[in-house]
Amino acid sequence: MTRRNRVDPLGDLHAVDARGMFTGNRGCLVDENGSISRHHRGQLWITCLTSYRGWRSPLDKPGRWTPLFFLDDAVALSAGHRPCGLCRRQDYLSYRDALTRDLGLANPVGATAMNRLLAAERLTRGRGIDRAGDRKLWQADSDRLPDGTVVMLDQPHLIVGDRVWTFTFGGWVDPQRRPGGRVMVITPPTSVRALTSGFSPRLHNSVLL
Repeated sequence: MTRRNRVDPLGDLHAVDARGMFTGNRGCLVDENGSISRHHRGQLWITCLTSYRGWRSPLDKPGRWTPLFFLDDAVALSAGHRPCGLCRRQDYLSYRDALTRDLGLANPVGATAMNRLLAAERLTRGRGIDRAGDRKLWQADSDRLPDGTVVMLDQPHLIVGDRVWTFTFGGWVDPQRRPGGRVMVITPPTSVRALTSGFSPRLHNSVLL
């Protein structure tokens, strides 16, 4: 199987065989030779369908956006992405409207405002491809976090109901009881707000509900 670039819940770039449910866009991440040279470009970090209108995009063409791949929405959200407003229109509207409700706004929050919120929550200042050490993790009470949130225990885990599932590139595994008390949260606060207020993430089928 073709090896493709992929992002883990901490936002690092890796080459793995599994593709996942979604592709993501952080701009062009390669240099003039097609080699990965940057972690992102700009504030627009979106999650797209892997197939839409028959459009095709090369994996590593200079000057074009560089596709990344995510296991599911939970991983994409934890990496700081949001649903695309074009190919995932209904999911985008659901995310936008949920965030608008949570923020108590009279009018829908705009895409640019969402991008700015997420950009401020993702990374501290830094450069280079490996940015895991620059991630802004935060703390919250475990029992107040919504389904779809990814937390850092011994490694990244997905919260669903009263369970947490361990992340692997091939799926969520080894369900355990959700821990009590304070936990470190990987998913940015803006996306946790959306999850809390009604956005339903599309989760990989390895999660047995």
